[in-house]
Amino acid sequence: MLEEPAAVAAFDATARFAATCHDVDVASLARAARSRARELWYASPTHSYCQRVGISSWEGLWCRFQGEHPSVRSLRRWSRTYRREAWRLALCDQRIDDTELAVQLGELFASERRAHQEVFADVPLALGDLAQSHTLALLTNGASCLQREKLAASGLGEYFQVVVVSAEFGVGKPDASIFGHALSLLGCDGAHAVMIGDSLRRDIDGALAAGLSGIWVNRPGDPRPAGRANLLEISSLSELAAVLSRLPSGL
Repeated sequence: MLEEPAAVAAFDATARFAATCHDVDVASLARAARSRARELWYASPTHSYCQRVGISSWEGLWCRFQGEHPSVRSLRRWSRTYRREAWRLALCDQRIDDTELAVQLGELFASERRAHQEVFADVPLALGDLAQSHTLALLTNGASCLQREKLAASGLGEYFQVVVVSAEFGVGKPDASIFGHALSLLGCDGAHAVMIGDSLRRDIDGALAAGLSGIWVNRPGDPRPAGRANLLEISSLSELAAVLSRLPSGL
């Protein structure tokens, strides 16, 4: 999914609405809201839980936090305050004191973020091809309700026989145990599985440490880390079939 561009678009759209109410610099307000959200998120009592399962500050601005885990209940109670304060403080950075508008902006951001759901163009075709010859699992960090909401909105759920969400398991990638859990649900071992992901640390290094193969989807063209000559890397899922063919048989 196009996570960061969708979040940036939602911040920008929300800031543009604020500009219809006050004389604000839209770009500065959007940046300030992102910064203030991170500050509040890192200072929250539940931050250690969010870090463990991989819930980001951006996701906290639109997640409904459904569920009965104590930390999820705490996040649900705090989320309205969090959304309001992120925007209230961002407005204050521009010398605007308008709590009522901050409440509106907090709700608007959640709506805008849901409206910007989008998947990379190469994903549906690649998953369709893979599903014909492989058993597919989705392993994702984040809050259960939000990750499953995003999967449903993407229309890609039909391709996965197994879906593992970190908040449901209790710990997220790159912890080896969540990879082991996914393998147990698939009924295979690491020698017969490959992780495909865009985070080198969470997806690829986590998978390698757990005994799986890994293929890094490096869409931005980031520099290859030093000493990683054997790292399998693609820039698009259209290249995936060729790389899979180089892996040991059975994958």
